[in-house]
Amino acid sequence: MMISGRSLETATALLTGAFGAAVVVSSLGNGIGWSAAGVDAGTFPFIVGLIILGGSVFNLVQGWLQARDVVLRASELKRIGLLFIPAAAYVAVIPLTGLYLASAGYVFGALAWHKRGGLIFSGIAAVVTAVALYLIFELTFQISLPRGLLGDALGF
Repeated sequence: MMISGRSLETATALLTGAFGAAVVVSSLGNGIGWSAAGVDAGTFPFIVGLIILGGSVFNLVQGWLQARDVVLRASELKRIGLLFIPAAAYVAVIPLTGLYLASAGYVFGALAWHKRGGLIFSGIAAVVTAVALYLIFELTFQISLPRGLLGDALGF
């Protein structure tokens, strides 16, 4: 299986274009323009969404006009998958376990799987990551990170 530059550019442009369109549509619900209080809440996101959408259309046209040969071969695609699948799993478990536990699990798994350290080192790094996230965001910046269903069930 090989992926051409044109198909990769097209997929990327469609993905970013869909994001830009979603931002534009959601901004309309918040109101765009001026009101008696000043600029409406949806004005800035609307402009940013239009910029993203315009850039996506530009990239789509450029991708089709400047077709390139094969960009990814099967072996390269497998290496990308080995990076993407754990990252997607990490994002998927955040609503269930919360960001702290998910981050600790991701760091532990990444270090233990790739043999970057022993299980003890991986466990220490995972705990340090969770504690550092808590100290930096919760205490220093007073930003509450997602605690997930598990955190809600335990009363955190």
